[in-house]
Amino acid sequence: MVEEFYFGEETPPTEPVRRETLSNARLDMIIDRVLRTTFTEFTTIISTDDIRQLCETTTNVLKTQSSLVEIQPPLVVCGDIHGQFSDLKRIFAVEGLPSDKKYMFLGDIVDRGRQNLETAVLLLAYKARYPDKFMLLRGNHETSNINKNYGFYGEIARRYGPQHAQPIWTIFNDTFAWLPYLGLIGKKFLCMHGGIALAMQSLQQLRQLRRPLTEPPNPSLELDILWADPQPGLRGQRPSPRGASHQFGEDVVATVCQQLGVDMIIRAHQCIPSGTEYFASNRLLTIFSAPGYVGRNSGATMRVDANFVCSFNFFPAV
Repeated sequence: MVEEFYFGEETPPTEPVRRETLSNARLDMIIDRVLRTTFTEFTTIISTDDIRQLCETTTNVLKTQSSLVEIQPPLVVCGDIHGQFSDLKRIFAVEGLPSDKKYMFLGDIVDRGRQNLETAVLLLAYKARYPDKFMLLRGNHETSNINKNYGFYGEIARRYGPQHAQPIWTIFNDTFAWLPYLGLIGKKFLCMHGGIALAMQSLQQLRQLRRPLTEPPNPSLELDILWADPQPGLRGQRPSPRGASHQFGEDVVATVCQQLGVDMIIRAHQCIPSGTEYFASNRLLTIFSAPGYVGRNSGATMRVDANFVCSFNFFPAV
């Protein structure tokens, strides 16, 4: 499934009129309500004001962290979720809740699935509640030009009403613009949604990537991290058929790992039938966590233990 890139302007997010920080007790209540509510109850249990306050709280947390967030193992790594809330709950049932486990989500939490709102609210609430053990990276669907067209905006309009669609969608995207681009697991595994570029020269450079960008410009390193793909048989880089960023070969993986001093790249962005796929002599891993996204593909999660040994759980389509 190839997405069309919608060219957008590099626009700054709007600043919320009010700035509020939800207490941990309030965040716990939101988390509990989202996990327990039914599809039809959600918009009566979680109000538009709850969403506004949650997004402002999460944004305040994100502003204290850099564009490259760091975490020590053990932890669980998850790829694309795409609004498949029931499958997200399956993941937590197997791997454990973020109250007890560390997590790294690689972006694309919204669009195409049936319950984008539940998914976004829950994961943003977990980020605000557990800022140092729950890492939520930005995917290409956490940009307004994509999620306006691939399901998120339309779901907000259907479930909260057209009169609320634009302001709710805007506040979500203001928060998405502050999500980090990359995650570093114990200085060994570099994580992102899309891919890498030869322009990556140092970890310090990556810590200083620009935020907030509602629409990362094309071309830019920020856009590459959200959109780039590995391509077997390719040397170097070439323009991507997606219309944004590039494809890269095994030689680029080796060069970037050496330049950044990391052992492996972990990314998402592509639906893998089995849930995972290695590339470049196992120095790059693609992981996809939305089962049944295309046909009967499986989803997967990856556990990284304290010694950086990796293992997988697989989730068949149901």
